[in-house]
Amino acid sequence: MSTSTKFESPRRRLSDQQAETVAKLTAAALEVLRDKGHSGLTVREVAKTARVAPATAYTYFSSKEHLVVEVFWRRLSELPESEEESGSAADRTVLVLRQVALLVADEPELASATTASLLGPDAEVDHLRTQVGVEIRRRLLRALDGAEQDMRTVETLEMIYSGALLRAGMGYSTYEEMADSIEFAARKILE
Repeated sequence: MSTSTKFESPRRRLSDQQAETVAKLTAAALEVLRDKGHSGLTVREVAKTARVAPATAYTYFSSKEHLVVEVFWRRLSELPESEEESGSAADRTVLVLRQVALLVADEPELASATTASLLGPDAEVDHLRTQVGVEIRRRLLRALDGAEQDMRTVETLEMIYSGALLRAGMGYSTYEEMADSIEFAARKILE
């Protein structure tokens, strides 16, 4: 086992080899989602697609929901920080919310699976859900830097985002429409 480690998952440190296995599993999860949808996704099917033993896959992922939320977490973590320093706090905040809202818009199966999976009771999902929330809050606070905002305003923005995500995940709107609705609501609050 390699002595160098990578921080690949918010829940533990992984060796290079372990990180590679997790990366193969998350890539395979996307492939299975595209081919079979959320209902056809299983940890065993993902392991088969990744050419990894099922027991190995279950070492890293306790459930298919855990696996889906890990895929979403990775996308969010890789989302470049907005370098926009100009403009109002509302403009910067809307940009952050729009980027997060559209994060899975190009992958309808992942978007639907993410919405369902984020609601799961699994302890590993709960941990990742917390990490997702912390990251979105961090981005919002950075966008609002210098603006006179209390935490209730930030929490309201978070509720707008999460409610819109749920609505889009249930098929009441597209993710693009969701992003527009989030922008409208955020501007009403911040301007």
